[in-house]
Amino acid sequence: MYLTITVRLRPETIDRGFPSMDRAEDMSRRRLLATAAGAAAVAAVAATTATVATAATTSPTGATPAARRRTRRADRLVDNRFWTSRKDWSAGTASGTRTVPKGRPGVEIATPAGTLDYTDPHTGKATTWEYARWTGPAHRGAVPATEVIASWNARTPTGTWIQVDLEATYSDGATSPWYVLGRWNSGDDRQEAQAAVIRRTSVDDQSDGKTSVWTDTLSVDDTASGLRVVSYRLRLTLYRKPGSAVTPTVWRLGAMASAVPDRFTVPASEPGLAKELKVPRYSQEIHKGQYPEYDNGGEAWCSPTSSQMILEYWGRRPTADDLAWVDPAFADPQVCHAARFTYDYQYGGCGNWPFNAAYAATYKDMQAVVTRLGSLTELETLIRAGIPAITSQSFLKEELTGAGYGTAGHLMTVVGFTESGDVIANDPASPSNPAVRRVYKRREWENIWLRTKRKNSQGTVVSGTGGVCYLYFPVTPTKEQARALAAVGVR
Repeated sequence: MYLTITVRLRPETIDRGFPSMDRAEDMSRRRLLATAAGAAAVAAVAATTATVATAATTSPTGATPAARRRTRRADRLVDNRFWTSRKDWSAGTASGTRTVPKGRPGVEIATPAGTLDYTDPHTGKATTWEYARWTGPAHRGAVPATEVIASWNARTPTGTWIQVDLEATYSDGATSPWYVLGRWNSGDDRQEAQAAVIRRTSVDDQSDGKTSVWTDTLSVDDTASGLRVVSYRLRLTLYRKPGSAVTPTVWRLGAMASAVPDRFTVPASEPGLAKELKVPRYSQEIHKGQYPEYDNGGEAWCSPTSSQMILEYWGRRPTADDLAWVDPAFADPQVCHAARFTYDYQYGGCGNWPFNAAYAATYKDMQAVVTRLGSLTELETLIRAGIPAITSQSFLKEELTGAGYGTAGHLMTVVGFTESGDVIANDPASPSNPAVRRVYKRREWENIWLRTKRKNSQGTVVSGTGGVCYLYFPVTPTKEQARALAAVGVR
């Protein structure tokens, strides 16, 4: 028996929805592609649950410090820049915004700079909003980039929302238009049907012939041409209903720019850690058929399921009131909640990377970023400090022993390493919560995660994610956690 799913894909790249049997990635922009996913994949996962070597088990407060080697800055293929401090916010150009005067630094509306009439493409509802704007200074990265992915942490009370834009400067001296990288708020119109609210959305069909935006990622169209993004500016627009006293507040805004080379295989790293973090285990598969309006239901919820695991590791979860909308017959209602509030109405899925990070940061005193790591050694650095990571990978069934499925794009939560260096992952593509804990061979896992090129089941060369991951961590991390984050370029 097979289930037909509709997904959207970027050219030569992956879907971030769910672990289906591997499929041919279509080369056209945002073309809908039907794909078959066998129920046997879940059965295979259940049948191949791995046994593992015993590893140290540690909670966030029990991490043990240890020195780690760092990748030299000159060798890094990733440049992260985030605006978070009062000094950072003061360095931008304010048009109706102000720096939050007390508490956590951020920007908010002071005096609106103007109004905008916006017709929501997903509801047809036309609304007038007033806005203020903050434009960041140009950031020239250490890496001339082929891709840029933004992320942000914000609070958007009902009646408010934000838009994040990026303007790129190229190595040939030209400048891109202002691209929309997301229109976002933390709620939706299903909470209050008459409330002034937009539906979270990415924006399709943005290109200038040099670069294009694919859902959440700005990509150079032809990397072989040598064109690169050498600098960029971010622009933040904060919206609210005219005359309102409420304001959205943004605490973190930034981007990850990268130039990971095309490669089918990556260098092997040496194991350097045996440790496992106590991260809750949730299966996306037990939510099959639930709330199909959110990307066809649970089988597509690898990203929000992974997000929920890490949020609960840090002690955050929705309240009973938050979950009141979920059918009480459904197990783990917080996973349904995460799917609903990470859903991108244009992409038609819950796998928008920055939207997941933004959702995680709606919880008290949490921060979240989208970045890339360069090796399992860097991932070990984070695990040693008590920071799990959500990683994105794609692979054929035979490329990852014990998975029992192939996928054009899937998110897992890495929670540790065995004595032999194999990867301990909470894989949401499992038939039950107890089956979520998996152990994958280090060399296989490292390659499927870090490579940028692979062949799909039809033999067509398509893209891998090149080490993309989400990192969620407290506003005030421990000293060891702050050092570990800095070691992988996140501050």
